Amino acid sequence: MGNNNNEEYDALKLENQLCFPLYACSKEIIRAYKPFLDEIDLTYTQYITMMVLWEKKEMNVKTLGENLYLDSGTLTPVLKKLEAKGLLKRTRSKADERNLLVSITKEGEALKEKAKDVPKKIGNCVKLQADEAKELYRLLHIIIDNVR
Repeated sequence: MGNNNNEEYDALKLENQLCFPLYACSKEIIRAYKPFLDEIDLTYTQYITMMVLWEKKEMNVKTLGENLYLDSGTLTPVLKKLEAKGLLKRTRSKADERNLLVSITKEGEALKEKAKDVPKKIGNCVKLQADEAKELYRLLHIIIDNVR
């Protein structure tokens, strides 16, 4: 078989993979969120969905999925759970029956008050300077745009 230290095999080393620390970081950050999200009875995916609705109040499901980088197969069960919790409602658009709209409810709005400290708590876990966080955000979005 020969020597596995050849340069042609270097790309297969975990230490040379940019995707691995991104994957591990994402997993660890979501794990760090869990105790804070447990307090407000949301999963991470439910939380980011509510973040969009706290800002936009109502939007169609397709646009919501695009905002969250989630396909409908992943988003639909999340929306069903949030609707069962009374945090949002799904309705067909009167203008176009093919459009499914998602709207925040009073209960969903009220949850925003309980969730307002979550970003600060996570920021305390991540421990990046503001300029570092801004640069990382910028770089991550370049990667997202390039791989999509």
